[in-house]
Amino acid sequence: MAKEQKSTSNAHTTGSKGLLKWIELLGNKLPHPFWMFVWITVFIIGLSAIAAFLGVSAVDPGTGVEVMAKNLISGEGLRRFLEEMVTNFAHFAPFGLVLVMLMGVSVAEKSGLLPIALRTMAFAVPRKVVLPVIFIIGACGNIGSDAGVVIVPPIAALIFMQMGLHPIAGLIAGYAGATAGFTANFFIAGTDVLLAGISTDVASRLDGSVEVSATANWYFMIASTLMLGIGGAFVASRFTIPGCKNLAIGEEGVQAFKDKPQLSPLERKGMVYAGWAALAIIAVVIALVAPANGPLRNQETGGVVPSPFLRGLVPILFFFFAIPGYVYGKVTGSIKKPDDLLKFMELGMKDLSGYIVLMLVVAQFINLFSWSRLDTILAINGAQFLEASGLTGPVMFTLFMMIVAFLNIFIGSGSAKWAIFAPIFIPMLAQLGYSPAFIQLMYRVGDSITNCVSPLYIYFPLLIGWVRKYDKDVGIGTILSLLVPYSVVLFVMWVIMLFVWYWLGLPIGVGEGIYL
Repeated sequence: MAKEQKSTSNAHTTGSKGLLKWIELLGNKLPHPFWMFVWITVFIIGLSAIAAFLGVSAVDPGTGVEVMAKNLISGEGLRRFLEEMVTNFAHFAPFGLVLVMLMGVSVAEKSGLLPIALRTMAFAVPRKVVLPVIFIIGACGNIGSDAGVVIVPPIAALIFMQMGLHPIAGLIAGYAGATAGFTANFFIAGTDVLLAGISTDVASRLDGSVEVSATANWYFMIASTLMLGIGGAFVASRFTIPGCKNLAIGEEGVQAFKDKPQLSPLERKGMVYAGWAALAIIAVVIALVAPANGPLRNQETGGVVPSPFLRGLVPILFFFFAIPGYVYGKVTGSIKKPDDLLKFMELGMKDLSGYIVLMLVVAQFINLFSWSRLDTILAINGAQFLEASGLTGPVMFTLFMMIVAFLNIFIGSGSAKWAIFAPIFIPMLAQLGYSPAFIQLMYRVGDSITNCVSPLYIYFPLLIGWVRKYDKDVGIGTILSLLVPYSVVLFVMWVIMLFVWYWLGLPIGVGEGIYL
């Protein structure tokens, strides 16, 4: 631990000023994320014992059941921890997703396909367009659940390198787009279906004819995706790119091209063959999804949302990167024998070794926090505080989104929080004439915007690992100081857009308005 403290004290900084400077300085004094999660876990265990002793509880508004704090310092708590510690780690949902996804990406990257393709794209598209596109792709990545958080940041880093910019700036921009904009999308995603189901269940108790569809927020979310692209590009240009100039380059290096690099005949041939391989994969997927009775459609409803296609998007993306990467490697000679493919995947796992170690303690923290029921009690009390405030109109809307954003730092599951908030706020605001779809929309804004600045977010350790691949001395405070402008600026822009929508009375989705 002393060694870690020494490295953070000599951490490279961005040279930020004002509040961002203090965030950076204070954040860099934090210990390594592994130890940070260890101490937070110890705190939660102790707090659970105190809360259980004092009889802390809250009534779940959805079920009417009293939720009691559970003492983790007990025989039951000890037994459960020992019996489930390995299971918590092995079955931690993001763990497998990250490993599978990045093994496929590693093949495409190490074979040379991904750098060549991104370099070509970087020079084919104007820089003013590249930045918004990165954020739009990051936001739309949530159609595959968390796939966007895993795939967009490292690709954005490579794009930035090909543009002569610091790769850490690309990592930060890609991560912010995929997390702060998690709920926005051009398409209907699993989040729309999940939240709409909860909203419908609560709203139907008030009026059996009310149903919140998966398209209830679609129009607003399409506009939000464009807004995030513009706002994210502004923050990247104004804060992130200048802030990363003081950071070390690292062994990966930044290769700036004054002139467009020329592809060799072999590289061009490899790109063509890899392109055909990618098109073949796309054709196969379309053939499995497009027909009404396609095997990757929902076998009960025939729909695409939800469906095996969306749930299996990560394995599909694995093949989409790995197969063209292998074809490119065989054509160009970077892959000479089948075992080279395994070597590339192993190199990808080597880059993730720090993340794997961190997940051991992160998985325990999340499960212990859930076992203690403190997460549920915290969310219920936050909702009840807002209900008791007696505020209405835009002031209440803003406070509602701010409380959701604050709780989102500690409680990652959006559906779990909405299951608590919906039974309180849908009936309360329905009495004022607001539609359940609009209430759900406000919740989604607050639930999304602080993902990027939460050190407790399950993918934050992955971002740290990526950043330290380029500069091993970058501290947590530096990373947070680069992310905070995204959270603040995008939240302000999102709230302003929502109020404009509200004052103009525009439809927020298919057949849905702001009022009942």
